[in-house]
Formats: sequence, C-alpha cells, structure tokens
Amino acid sequence: MITAKMVSELRDKTGAGMMDCKRALDAANGDMELAIENLRKAGIAKAEKKSGRSTNQGKVWTGVAEGKAAIIELLCETDFAAKTGKFTDLVKDVVASALAQSGDGDIAEALNAAVKETLTSHIATIGENMQLRRAEKWEGTGNTFGFYHHMDGRVSVLVEAEGAADAALLTDVAMHIAAFNPRYVAPENIPADVIAKEKEIALAADPKLAGKPQQMLDKILDGKMNRFYSEVCLTRQPWFKDDKTTLAKLSPSLKVKRFVRWEVGEEL
Repeated sequence: MITAKMVSELRDKTGAGMMDCKRALDAANGDMELAIENLRKAGIAKAEKKSGRSTNQGKVWTGVAEGKAAIIELLCETDFAAKTGKFTDLVKDVVASALAQSGDGDIAEALNAAVKETLTSHIATIGENMQLRRAEKWEGTGNTFGFYHHMDGRVSVLVEAEGAADAALLTDVAMHIAAFNPRYVAPENIPADVIAKEKEIALAADPKLAGKPQQMLDKILDGKMNRFYSEVCLTRQPWFKDDKTTLAKLSPSLKVKRFVRWEVGEEL
C-alpha cells in the first residue's frame, strides 16, 4: 500500500510533484529506489523536450575556497525561476563543482560534463530549460580573492590580487568593477595594438593636429591617452567612493592580478 508518508518522502528526495511521486511509487510497487530511478528517467525525457527553449535569465555566482576561486553563469528561461530557492541552491552547487575541477582558466566544457546529470534532474523539477553558459576557475596559491554579487547575481565580479590583500578593500574593488566595468587592470595591461588604434583615432578626430611638430603631437597624445586610461583602466578610473582619487592613489601597493565582470545574458 502506498502511503502519504512514502509519497512525501519521495517528494523530499526528488523535488518532483506529489502526483508524479504517487504514480512512480505505484509503478514501482512501493520500491523507493526504483521509484526514484523511474522519476529520473522521466525527468530526462522532460529535459530533452525543454532543451531547445531559449535561456536568457539566471545568475552569475562566485565561490572561494582554500586558495581557489570560481565564477559561473547558469541560465534559465524566466526571471521568476532564477529567483527561486531551488535555482539559487543549484547555482551554489554548480559553483562547488567548479571549485573541484582541475586547472586554471576556462573550465566550461569539463564543468558541463560534471553537472550534466544534476542539471537534467533540475530541469525536470523546476520545469525550465537551463544552460551552463560559462565558467572559470582560478588557482591562486598565496594570492587573495575578492568578489561581489550585484542584484542577486545579475552582475558578479571576481578579483585576484597578488599576495596578501585587505579583504574589505578587495570587496570594494569588486564593487567598483561592477559599477564602472573597466576593461583592463592598468595601462601596462593594454595590448599595443589597442593603444596604437586609440592614438590613430585621437589624431584623426582632430584635423587641427595635422602638420604639428612631433614633439607637440606626443604631448597632446599623452594627454588624450591619459583620459583614455581613466576610462578603461581599473587603477586609473575615478574611485567609486570618491571621484577625486583612484585605486592607484588609494592603495599603491595593491597588485590586482586579474578580474572578471560577468552579467547575465550579455553578449560575449
């Protein structure tokens, strides 16, 4: 006899609906493990039906543990689902799986393989298609990580600084990155071809510079490039808490090694 307690237990274990649990237990003659297996098989079928549906909502989330850090973007179909506790718990589980992966850098392919079964199960439970869009994991032995989640994971930032760094300052740095979206850490990190192109644009944008002595042009370009650096470099941007200063002036000893700022559904 299938009891209400058995149905409730199966529901707790699988997250499936009450009637789905009742039917699975009936089909399995009360065998709990067989019922779980049947629900998982049914979940796979449901997931396959949903796999073609578009996903442009979700969360970007980070995790830090024992000299490692990870950031992932997990997408679903609706903002409603993205805000549920089940989806949030799933995101955190995927981050934990990301931290367990080997290597440093892009781990999206390996992580997709590792969490495929988990995602399939949650697609059936939550009722929406899901996609692990991207994932990075960093190995930072001896370094320090900072992070910030804006709007409950609509935008998230992960920062790595060389050596010991003040945790509160790194949180502020991550908040600044979320707000101002710099492209580079500092001028020395900008590729030479990008700098050359900016100088070319600056000269072309001001016809009055044509024919000026090179020494004068160099000084003018220095001024224009400094303005460019203040727009795109983390260390040179006006600080988000005080636009009269910069991170370079505020903490000259801080060495930011790398950062990422991801926004849900943004163009890559």
